[in-house]
Amino acid sequence: MTATETDSTGSYLLSSPTSCAAPVPSPEEPVKVVPLAVAGVLSVGLTWFVWASYGAKFGVLLALGLLLGLALFHSRFGFTSAWRQLIAVGNGQGLRAHTLLLGTAATVIALLAGTGTGLFGSVPKATASPLGLALLAGATIFAIGMQLGGACASGTLFAVGSGQSAIVLTLGGFVAGSVLYTWAYPVLSGWPELPGVLLADHFGWFGSWAVTIAVLLLIVVATRFVQRRRTPPPVGAVPTARGFARVVRGSWPILVGAVVLGLLAGAVFLVSGGIWGVTSAFSLWGAKLLQLFGLHPESWEFWQQKTNAASLRGSVWQDKNSLTDIGIMIGAAVAAAAAGAWKIHSEIPWRTALAAVLGGVLMGIGARMAGGCNIGAYLGGISTGSLHGWLWGVFALGGTWIGLKLRPVFGLTNPKPSDSIC
Repeated sequence: MTATETDSTGSYLLSSPTSCAAPVPSPEEPVKVVPLAVAGVLSVGLTWFVWASYGAKFGVLLALGLLLGLALFHSRFGFTSAWRQLIAVGNGQGLRAHTLLLGTAATVIALLAGTGTGLFGSVPKATASPLGLALLAGATIFAIGMQLGGACASGTLFAVGSGQSAIVLTLGGFVAGSVLYTWAYPVLSGWPELPGVLLADHFGWFGSWAVTIAVLLLIVVATRFVQRRRTPPPVGAVPTARGFARVVRGSWPILVGAVVLGLLAGAVFLVSGGIWGVTSAFSLWGAKLLQLFGLHPESWEFWQQKTNAASLRGSVWQDKNSLTDIGIMIGAAVAAAAAGAWKIHSEIPWRTALAAVLGGVLMGIGARMAGGCNIGAYLGGISTGSLHGWLWGVFALGGTWIGLKLRPVFGLTNPKPSDSIC
């Protein structure tokens, strides 16, 4: 079954990681009352608990995660099949949606960082990650993992929240790969690199924003040129509710999702003082799980570094990325249940399961090598004017090409031009 086929009820499903999309909402589907009730109680209860126990800043971050999950699900916004569509058939619609997301986030972040505006005592600050072999190799490995695992970092979280069984395996592999990196840190770190480059240090925040927007506009023009030359059929529309019901029951236009997600990424920057990230939380979850079973990852070199050691000693409810990650999964569950699309699919072919786990492991290792994923490195880097974000994107496209060659080995079909972009 592909992402555009239906089951016996007529619901649009994703039963294997052929795309990072969650099930497409259909207006005929009834609300899933029990999942909605559970997810609703979790969202309210956890937000109250975190706010009361750790303060308003952390409660707001969890709430922003919930909103991110809602927006990701309803717009089915992701990165995996957008790059796959571009490489396989020259369809640049998904990448053009990326430019709108990146441009929106860059605009908000430039305003906040340029004026030093923050909340809860946070001082918004952009940093430039190093430019080196680890970044290039990590981005490539991550993109290969995306194509095998069927989802990017954010796509994994919202697909899990919406009940996608195969993507749960991807998430498990993601955590395992992140832990494997922290264990092998002495080998996978210290590779040759150059200092990071932050455009704002050279052009000021307005100049940095202007350069970023100009490059994004060039990408829009280039993808339209490529698409005209390869002339893939247009992406088909999906069933959706109409009117106001579309907000909670239907699929949003992908460009609406791009703007909403860009604004929310800016809100995370405003509240926390740093960019929206995803994958560092997986390392933390894995390490705490090992401790729960009596093992001692705190003795590893990675977790002996000052910042990492403090994170491991602290609570996940005070970890920015953990809060938004958990919020995304619960928010997506609320959205999927309200749309009538929340459903667990238990039948997973063994090759699909193997690809999901392997893809997750590769993403976990690649994200940590590159210092981030499609959110922390690509979105975060480009939106703050850091050169490493652009390099991450270029090498991720190369990794996507490799991933497309490997997918048939695991029984995964590459997309046709008519497949939905997630």
